Amino acid sequence: MALVLVTGGAGFIGSHTVDRLLKLGYDVRILDNLQKPVHMKGKPDYIPLEAEFILGDVRDKDTVETAMKDVEYIFHLAAYQDYLPDFSTFFHVNSVSTALIYEIAVAKNLKIKKIIVASSQFVNGEGIYRNSNGNLFYPKGRTNEQLEKGEWDFLDENGKKLDYVWTPETYASPPNQYAISKYSQELMALNFGPRYDIPSTALRYSIVQGSRQSFYNMYSGACRIFSLSLFFDKSPVVYEDGLMLRDFVNIHDVVDANILAMQDERTDYQAYNVGGGKAYTVKEFAEIVAQEFGKPHIKPRITAEYRFGDTRNACSDISKLSSLDWKPKRTAKDSVKEYINYLKSQTDIQDILDYAEKTMKNLNVVRKSTKKG
Repeated sequence: MALVLVTGGAGFIGSHTVDRLLKLGYDVRILDNLQKPVHMKGKPDYIPLEAEFILGDVRDKDTVETAMKDVEYIFHLAAYQDYLPDFSTFFHVNSVSTALIYEIAVAKNLKIKKIIVASSQFVNGEGIYRNSNGNLFYPKGRTNEQLEKGEWDFLDENGKKLDYVWTPETYASPPNQYAISKYSQELMALNFGPRYDIPSTALRYSIVQGSRQSFYNMYSGACRIFSLSLFFDKSPVVYEDGLMLRDFVNIHDVVDANILAMQDERTDYQAYNVGGGKAYTVKEFAEIVAQEFGKPHIKPRITAEYRFGDTRNACSDISKLSSLDWKPKRTAKDSVKEYINYLKSQTDIQDILDYAEKTMKNLNVVRKSTKKG
């Protein structure tokens, strides 16, 4: 069977993809540097013994070249994810590693059948909006002055709230260091791929939820933050007014999309949104987590804090991928239930939530508006 390389194969999406590939009969090689704080305790025990494991950095050319030997398919899932302002790290890890993979494939004339690159929903930036007359708007972002006043929504020239539009792959407006680095990976895949005859696909994942999300990674999302809060009987903090729209997708639906991209030639040289197909407010999602935790009496705290640079809404149009007979089969409740079961199975969880919040506040990522009530 073909050998598949999964960079970041010890991580959340990577490890589930590894499991599915092995189940389908592929040989699998993992390249991962077990970066802290994501892998605070070293190599996870869920890594299968059947998979070859290389401990190394995707930025190191010799390591990547070794990992690519005899490989037919590559899932490039290794990435640096955070809200922290160490801008260059995002490009050193995400952009350089992608360039290296194509550089080596071309220089060595490797017969790669497919490269699947992990892009992100946040390439869309603030996305697309429409006013009551049907006119489209493409906002670049909210100013800190606006956010300090607690003015969360985008308004038209008459001061009326604009309606969010589910955003297709044809639109991109990456607003921050992470999103820009992800878009650079996508552009490499969709330009180097056809130029050098290396079938490539970029997948813009929405907010992925499920088991194995790191407890120590501040980027790993609402499910982790809310679940840890409830585990310690704390009210989870919801930013802004809690009415931001988000598109949550289950990890197993993401793996379904990964395998489709790998096996289906129709996905060659294309980008696809991989989302859940349903919009939730963040407040609504926090309430789902509390319900599934069996603690519906613990309500979220809406404190008028905000993450500077965050998007107001983020929901991806998945009609392009759905046209290839893929669709999300699991709900947000399914994802939350799986994550909670995973959390409760741990025996040595530390309360790192306060540390994470304090770190972000000290770095001026989380800020407070002056809005009352």
